[in-house]
Amino acid sequence: MISKDKLYGLVLSGGKSSRMGTDKGLIPYHGIPQREYLYGLLEKVCTKVFMSVRNDQLEEIDDRFNTIVDSDEFRGPFNGLLSAHKKHPEVAWLVLACDLPLMNEDALRDLVLKRNSVKLATAYVIKENPLPEPLCAIWEPQALKKSIVYLEQGNGSCPRKFLINNDIELVFPNCPEVLMNANSQTEYNEARLKLES
Repeated sequence: MISKDKLYGLVLSGGKSSRMGTDKGLIPYHGIPQREYLYGLLEKVCTKVFMSVRNDQLEEIDDRFNTIVDSDEFRGPFNGLLSAHKKHPEVAWLVLACDLPLMNEDALRDLVLKRNSVKLATAYVIKENPLPEPLCAIWEPQALKKSIVYLEQGNGSCPRKFLINNDIELVFPNCPEVLMNANSQTEYNEARLKLES
């Protein structure tokens, strides 16, 4: 049985961070590794929280964090998302990529408040670029089930494309800056400046 109240959090931190040149999950924007900071934010709005990691990252993760190891069954961000879904298929997942240095508790609370569990997902979007942000979104169990079929049919591995082609709830953040991605040194420097101002 699917409980509409059961919302688990997932920090996607198993990527290779090739453009950044260093593990984005370890960057201490807020004085602690970013993946731990996001984990703490999710703990405030979710029933349970997990960190999505590669097998070779397990040793470096403190025991106080729940982890789900990427099963490497799927490509890209779907790898972590669907590894989590397979462990807990009955829950919805509030997913956060670890390249969101300006994300905050207010933005997450607002997204949860505006969740539409009848639709496949509830995702943040900014007015200037009205495409859903799949890695700052609530994925309902049905969406994840459907995405497995989508991937198996060879439709590509882009979660954004999946959301664009399905019935989802779009939410505009009160502060669009929370969706700023930092994937390169230039974006890292820009994020640091914003956090210091």
